[in-house]
Amino acid sequence: MILVAIGSNICGLHGETSLEMCQKAISLFSVHDSINVMNVSRWYRSAPVPRTLDQPDFVNGVVALATDLAPDALVRIMQGMEVDAGRVRTVPNAPRPLDLDLIAYGDLRRVPGDRTGEGVVADLVLPHPRAHERAFVLLPLRDVSPSWRHPLSGRSIDDLIADLPPQDIESLEERTASSR
Repeated sequence: MILVAIGSNICGLHGETSLEMCQKAISLFSVHDSINVMNVSRWYRSAPVPRTLDQPDFVNGVVALATDLAPDALVRIMQGMEVDAGRVRTVPNAPRPLDLDLIAYGDLRRVPGDRTGEGVVADLVLPHPRAHERAFVLLPLRDVSPSWRHPLSGRSIDDLIADLPPQDIESLEERTASSR
C-alpha cells in the first residue's frame, strides 16, 4: 500500500479553502491512468509543526494509492500537483496551498545514498523519516490502514499514536458535530 499525506493551510490560486485544496488533490490523483485511489481518510485540523504564531492551522488527511509507478516518479507527479496548486518553496515549513508527502511505499525502505533500480543515488527516504512523530500523519493513516506497521520499527499504528506527545489536532467531522 502506498500512503500519501495531504495538507494545506492557505487558500489555493483560485480562492479554494484548505479543505477544498485537499479534496482537489484526491481528484488530481484520480485523473492519472497509472494511479488508483484506494482509500481516503477523514480530514483533520491541526496546528503547524513546528508551531508558529504567524500561520494558520492545516487541514490534513492521508490517501492510500495503488500504482506501478516507481516512488521517484510518483513524487515528481506529486510535486507537479503542488506547483500547479500555487506552492512556492521558499523556506522550510512555510504556509502552503498544497503539501503532499510520500509516507510509505509498501514496505520499501530507502535511506539517503541508496541506489534506485536505475542506478541513481536516491535522496527520497522511505518510510518518511518523521511520519511516526506526527499526529497529523498517524491519525488519518489509521483511518485508511488500521493494521499498518511502520516498515522500519515494525510498530503498530496504535502503538505509535500512543507514544506521541500532546499535539493540537481534531477531526473536522467531530468538530462539525460538536458545533451543532
